[in-house]
Amino acid sequence: MTNLSSQRRLGAKVLKVGRNRVWIDPERITDVEIAITRDEIRKLIHEKAIQSRPEKGISRGRAKAIQEKKRKGRRKGPGSRTGAAHARISKKAAWMSKIRSMRKRLRELKARRTITENTYRKLYMIAGSGRFASIAELERYLRINDLWRKR
Repeated sequence: MTNLSSQRRLGAKVLKVGRNRVWIDPERITDVEIAITRDEIRKLIHEKAIQSRPEKGISRGRAKAIQEKKRKGRRKGPGSRTGAAHARISKKAAWMSKIRSMRKRLRELKARRTITENTYRKLYMIAGSGRFASIAELERYLRINDLWRKR
């Protein structure tokens, strides 16, 4: 095969693209071979013997697939996490969600008359002090200390 590197270089300059994006018509190689000036290259570009290839984009296909999985809640395991636990969800936000759910549970128990007003108030204060880690622990405390309302 003939060496067309200088023609490719000139073509790239004239077309204002990279050398890899210069396409030379295989049937007009002899014409391109004898072209050594910019004017001759411009003429060949006009005749479509030399053209610029389209830009290659970066496919978003994989990114979209990953995004869809993340929307479904996948790819969130410990291997994907960076930063401390309280960097992902602040300590305050974690506390708020925990205490709100506990207080809601206490209100439900009081409304169903499962616990007395007195017990409700005591447990409300204890929960507010951070004694219980979860609703399950709060209910365990109720069971152990036999605080359910007597029928």
